[in-house]
Amino acid sequence: MNLAPVHHPDYWESRYQCGDTRWDKGEPAPGLVDFLRAHPELPRGTVLVPGCGTGHDVVAWARAGFDVVGMDFAPSAVARAQQRLAGAGLPGEIWLGDFLRDPPRRVFDWIFEHNTLYCAIAPADRALYLEAVLRWLSPAGQLLAIHYLIPDAGPEPPFGTTREEVVDRFGPHFELVADWVPRSYPNRVGLERMFWWRRKP
Repeated sequence: MNLAPVHHPDYWESRYQCGDTRWDKGEPAPGLVDFLRAHPELPRGTVLVPGCGTGHDVVAWARAGFDVVGMDFAPSAVARAQQRLAGAGLPGEIWLGDFLRDPPRRVFDWIFEHNTLYCAIAPADRALYLEAVLRWLSPAGQLLAIHYLIPDAGPEPPFGTTREEVVDRFGPHFELVADWVPRSYPNRVGLERMFWWRRKP
């Protein structure tokens, strides 16, 4: 199969069209489920889930009472996420767009990253990712992220990272509230780290 470059929507649309969606585990991130259950005291604000795929994590935020928007630039992902939200009878929106490059339609109290965007873009685009987070997040916003701590395996995603790289990139702009090894899907046990960041004034 000839694929477009990884930064192009056609790359991901082709993966959806041919059914090669190995990253989709059919359920929300276990670490997110545990986080939301452990923090019922959080104000139920607005959440953006960029690179939301078919919307499992969007559904988890909506079930917890947050005003959630999922965003993806693959049309098939957007359609499936919309169907998932509607099928669950939950409020929320799914937008077709490019998180890295689009101007914000609004700003959010939370952004949630789950191995679905940071590890899927070329490492050279991670500076764009940080700039996008700062654009889309409110001045007092928070970033909750699960990162894939794997070695880079080749020219296609997933592209791994390290705790040090994540802290070096986000630390100048965010206060690290906590980081830990979350509960993971069976094939990712011990390979993920979860970070809770609060934007610095």
